[in-house]
Amino acid sequence: MKFIWPSMHWLLLLLPLLVWLYLWLLKKRRQGTVKLASLGVARAALGKGPGWRRHVPPALMLAALGALLFALARPTATIVLPLAERTIMLAMDVSGSMRAEDVKPNRLVASQDAAKAFLNNLPREVKVGVVSFAGTAAVVQAPTVSRDDVLAAIDRFQLQRGTATGSGIILSLATLFPDHGIEIQHVTGQRNFPGKPIGSTEDEAKKKFTPVAPGSYNSAAIIMLTDGQRTTGPDPLDAAKMAAERGVRVYTVGIGTTQGEVIGFEGWSMRVRLDEETLKNVSVLTHGEYFYAGTAEDLKKVYESLSSRMVVERKETEVTALFAALGALLALTAAGLSLWWFGRVA
Repeated sequence: MKFIWPSMHWLLLLLPLLVWLYLWLLKKRRQGTVKLASLGVARAALGKGPGWRRHVPPALMLAALGALLFALARPTATIVLPLAERTIMLAMDVSGSMRAEDVKPNRLVASQDAAKAFLNNLPREVKVGVVSFAGTAAVVQAPTVSRDDVLAAIDRFQLQRGTATGSGIILSLATLFPDHGIEIQHVTGQRNFPGKPIGSTEDEAKKKFTPVAPGSYNSAAIIMLTDGQRTTGPDPLDAAKMAAERGVRVYTVGIGTTQGEVIGFEGWSMRVRLDEETLKNVSVLTHGEYFYAGTAEDLKKVYESLSSRMVVERKETEVTALFAALGALLALTAAGLSLWWFGRVA
């Protein structure tokens, strides 16, 4: 917990002073009872019932004052809040190595099944878009709340040669921010991007763009799954820096072998190796997180974990009102008990 006005904590020193004053008043009242004729008269004069009751209202009032003084320091706390609007881009590897069967039934089918289960766990109001990447990247589904459209797009994956992890990130960013002037010709082969605003140039859009703190954009996130290392396209770390400048977190998921092996099918072979170091660096740069999935079950668990954190945000929020309300409640309770037991607020 942090405080906006921490200097106000000095006022809490009033509490020990009030405790001393209360004890001093009790001692003074006891000394006054010596002059009374009988113990019964003394009790009547003090207006007390059982001994412990007379201390409860003052104790509650002291706690109320402590809560109010604590509230003056304006405390803040990190609170988990539901997101009002959220867009998630799934950037999924469709390179030829995804046919490998070390993850059953194969890497591609396992990733498709896990992505589908991920969709089922998301609230319906969360928009989901899909980008596939191999030697180039393509938007196979623009962000939408229609789960049927997203599922159909995932089922349409076609395997290709090459692995351009950086292209998958850049095209996901261009989909999320069509007015930021992100150059995508080198990642898609297209001359123009459908979402680009009419009548504006990329240079004009770049001038309007102002970098923000990494991880600060809470309305969108990118989840990238790959089983290999970059063989073509832009450097994924450069793409990660672009995401970081826009505050977008990139959660990376690695599937397959980290040691490297030769995978062959349909008369040709390739050597593939999962570049964990790069994927970890991408997640660090963007304040995301890296996950490794060695089996289909691991992959499903990764997506289950991601679905739970994609719809909430941790936000530093001032909680002064909570402590003020607590102080008011304690004060009212103290006054109510005093009236009930002794017939007065004192």
